[in-house]
Amino acid sequence: MNRKKKIDQIVRTAGLESQIGEAQTFGTMMRRMVRENKLAVISFGVIILFVLAAVFAPLLTPYTYDEMDLANRLAPPSAAHLLGTDEGGRDVFTRLLYGARVSLLIGIVPTLLSMAIGAALGILAGFAGGKTDTVIMRIADVMLAFPSILLAMVLMYMLGDGLINIFLTLSIVNWASVARVVRAETLRLKELEYVEAARVTGVSRSKILLRHILPNCIPTLIVLFTLNVPSSILTESGLSFLGLGVQPPAASWGLMVNQGRQYLYTAPWLSFAPCVAIMLTVLAFNFLGDGLRDVMDPHLQK
Repeated sequence: MNRKKKIDQIVRTAGLESQIGEAQTFGTMMRRMVRENKLAVISFGVIILFVLAAVFAPLLTPYTYDEMDLANRLAPPSAAHLLGTDEGGRDVFTRLLYGARVSLLIGIVPTLLSMAIGAALGILAGFAGGKTDTVIMRIADVMLAFPSILLAMVLMYMLGDGLINIFLTLSIVNWASVARVVRAETLRLKELEYVEAARVTGVSRSKILLRHILPNCIPTLIVLFTLNVPSSILTESGLSFLGLGVQPPAASWGLMVNQGRQYLYTAPWLSFAPCVAIMLTVLAFNFLGDGLRDVMDPHLQK
């Protein structure tokens, strides 16, 4: 009995110190990133700028995304239309702002869904092992064997158009890579001493997963989130470019590129503006993810 009480005390102390240490370390890491990685900070500012532009789009432009003016079709950039107009006389700057809503939403929501699915399956596979691990990982291998854009095209063709179907498609396409990373992290964590001590004292498997495994996977999930959002945005842009994503009269950056490609020589601003927006957003998320990885990965710390 005394031995069991002593082990319980060790587990509680280790868990408490782990939580306090993680909180302090996270704050320290964020301050170090702000101090040493200016590119990541600038990237975070760019992301916030795009989010604010999408949220306050009605206040930043006097037009609506589907307001047509056939008398000013394909008008070049001017004071009245900062980025010109498209083939329907719609203001390109306005559609760019409203397109940010759709593109960012498609980047964030499916990423959260795929990470929830992948994290749950990855933790289950790594912690349970045996046949459970084999089945989940073989399914993940099958998913990863297909090019993501090709698999997304097939799923969109089967499910049909619509924002909800895009969410489902991108969630299905991206969960496997998350599951593999989280499984590897779980295999490492479950061999740590305080997890073994918790198991010896009779702590249930569910409590071990929720109290010790999942919280320690959160830094990895944060980095994966910042790296998977641009992947979802690019996949949606490719689907919309091929006519399988967002459908008119809605606006998304990929759809704007598709609609403007036939006017590349006569009205290049139609495709140039959304291409730059996609490029800046993808680079910002990637640089932010690199910065977070540098400060959270102990192997990369100075």
